[in-house]
Amino acid sequence: MTHESLNTLRELRLYGMATAFEDQVNQPNTYDELSFFERLAFLLQQELTFRDHKRLNRLLRQAKFKINAHLSEIEVGQSRGILKQNLASITTLDWFHKHRNIIVTGPTGSGKTYLACAIGRHLCQSGFTVRYYRASRLLDATTAAHADGTYLKFIASLEKVELLIIDDWGLEPLTTAHRHDLLELLEDRHHRKSTLILSQIPVAQWHEYISDATLADAILDRVIHNAFQLKLKGDSMRKLKNGLAEGEHLG
Repeated sequence: MTHESLNTLRELRLYGMATAFEDQVNQPNTYDELSFFERLAFLLQQELTFRDHKRLNRLLRQAKFKINAHLSEIEVGQSRGILKQNLASITTLDWFHKHRNIIVTGPTGSGKTYLACAIGRHLCQSGFTVRYYRASRLLDATTAAHADGTYLKFIASLEKVELLIIDDWGLEPLTTAHRHDLLELLEDRHHRKSTLILSQIPVAQWHEYISDATLADAILDRVIHNAFQLKLKGDSMRKLKNGLAEGEHLG
């Protein structure tokens, strides 16, 4: 009966329940004092936990984060440009449910990418879809999609992503085709989904970076006006970490 029950649970793809049931069989002294309903509740809870872990792992794989980051490890303080209330506002996801954007600017190494990946992971843990791109690779992907005829399908797939992270905004010059692709992408997401943009360039210089005045107005209108902005500052986190690692090694 035990073997048949385990096989049935696996055939039904109730893998969490199957594992928990096997534990109960193999450790009778641990569960003997529990009632039938308590043991059933435990099996059901294990199945939910298994599915939650499976969904989270799938969302994290799809997101393709550059860094395995966590909000709990973010350094807050005036010197970094991130206050506790900023992090609290981000964690509550009120901005996300209102389809607002986030813009994070700051010098190289200031922790922009880590913060963005931590925000993305927090959303994945809440069951939402996230996708991380470097700006250059995102635009390379749109160019390739134009070439092979999959552009509309690709843009439609990005429109469905609940948080799109665009890193290294402004590092490379934009072509005319790139400007049009960005406008179309951001137009599809405007007031429907949230976008998180990271840049070393201050927001005041973005219009100049995009270059084409008409397209710059249209693109920035869809990004800046409903955005929550963070300006990171301080010494390079990479240099600080590398210096600590070197000191520990020499010590």
